[in-house]
Amino acid sequence: MCNLYRMTKAPAEIARLFGARAGEGANFAAEVFPGYPGLVIAEREVRVMTWGFPLVLKGKSGQPLKPKPVNNAREDKLGSAFWRASFERRRCLIPVTAWAEAEGAKGAMTRTWYSPAGEETFAVAGVWRPTEEWGQAYSMVMVDGCPQMAEVHDRMPVVLARTDWEQWLAGTPADASALCRTCSSELEVDRTPERWAARRS
Repeated sequence: MCNLYRMTKAPAEIARLFGARAGEGANFAAEVFPGYPGLVIAEREVRVMTWGFPLVLKGKSGQPLKPKPVNNAREDKLGSAFWRASFERRRCLIPVTAWAEAEGAKGAMTRTWYSPAGEETFAVAGVWRPTEEWGQAYSMVMVDGCPQMAEVHDRMPVVLARTDWEQWLAGTPADASALCRTCSSELEVDRTPERWAARRS
């Protein structure tokens, strides 16, 4: 599952690319980790939201624990109670420059970056909702990985063609479900020596 991605474009540039209104207070890092802010296009506006729906957990004695960000939504679970309302009424686009997967031996994993060939910035399918814990939050929709990723991971984000952006945002749930498919485009792969980190410190 994707637990790290890059988005290196400025909010104003993203607003132009996606034909959206530029939002205010865009404060985010170029590398986005679960539980941290990232850019999304929701309701025709570029917004900063927290990556991951909060999952409220309890300790052994029933005490509330810090919520865990659920940053990926499987396409076959979008009809479940946790995701249904967001999928039916609050879909968004997540602008991405590349996403990363961990590769290598445990304890020495490195980052392998993926992006559709020739695409400087692309859109990943997302869902969002307001939360008491973190304000507005979003999650990526995931499908089976393509053969090019088979040695690294068996899941990947739903990469949306530009011609499908409107259908994802404004189509019926059935229209949106039809777009939840494995990317058929060739991927650019960047294997780096940079150590994997689950979260920023």
